Amino acid sequence: MDIKITGAGKTDIGHVRSVNEDCLRIDDEHSLFIVCDGMGGHQAGEVASREACEVICHCFSTLAEEIAGDSTLAIPAAFPTLGDLLVKGIRIANRSIYIKSRSRSDYSGMGTTVVAAALQDDLINIAHVGDSRAYLMTADRLVPLTTDHSWISELEQSGQYSKEEAAQLVNKNVITRALGIHETVEIDYRARRIAAGDIYIMCTDGLCGYVDDGDIFSVAGECGGDVNVIVDNLIQLANDRGGTDNVTVLALRIDRAEGGPESPVIDPVTVSKEGDEALLRENQIVESFTRLREQTQKIGTIPEPKMKSHMPAVIFVIITIVIIALLAYYIFLK
Repeated sequence: MDIKITGAGKTDIGHVRSVNEDCLRIDDEHSLFIVCDGMGGHQAGEVASREACEVICHCFSTLAEEIAGDSTLAIPAAFPTLGDLLVKGIRIANRSIYIKSRSRSDYSGMGTTVVAAALQDDLINIAHVGDSRAYLMTADRLVPLTTDHSWISELEQSGQYSKEEAAQLVNKNVITRALGIHETVEIDYRARRIAAGDIYIMCTDGLCGYVDDGDIFSVAGECGGDVNVIVDNLIQLANDRGGTDNVTVLALRIDRAEGGPESPVIDPVTVSKEGDEALLRENQIVESFTRLREQTQKIGTIPEPKMKSHMPAVIFVIITIVIIALLAYYIFLK
């Protein structure tokens, strides 16, 4: 399958917050795209969102073959190769944040949402936890590809409240799933077929929590398919609506998707929590990643050896020559 993708992303602190706890990654080499929204006091949310991005990227860049061949990490479903890796990477990220949150008192209770996409052949694999979202923008509307793991979303789905009624409730931003809060995590996953011209938008609730889908579509639809302009204009839209939260937007455009057999699509499914054997293996992976990162940081901070100064010797030689010259002057010329 011959595909070409153009991606752009940006995160903005907004007008109110003192710290940006959002994080994003665009890994063109592995066709991997991640958006996270951290939570927790003492800037711990920033730590959690960054950890999720780093761990998932590490799984794709370094551990892909190891993870794929490890039966203890197996998930109870047959997903495409990168879909399988994406779910396992998010599980390991959850484990890493959970362990880290117990390593320091100021990290206690930290967590993060995640929405991530990995493209493989003619499919886009999408996995998420929390209320960060993914959309497909068509010619006439914005199609949600994720369902929020939030209290207000669950009320709407249960039929107890309409969308308008639920929007008026207090605590509407309380999420029911996040990475790092519990030892294990349920992950929602889907795989859909891509086509040239498709535009996908991923964002934190700094956008979709304050701007309805119709307005997002209206602004993004005026950008002529330019993903950089889409990102800039949607962030500006969020800030124009008050900028009360950090906001992150990532946009993808499928420029080319040609050849190869069609892959089967996978409708939205919830991947159940992993078992004890998988948790033990995840612990080993997290420990290995932590050691590698610490070693890298130490190497990066080792000061360069100071050059030995030869100035004292040079001065000594000059003084000696001057003394000899003076002695010679007095002996031979006097």
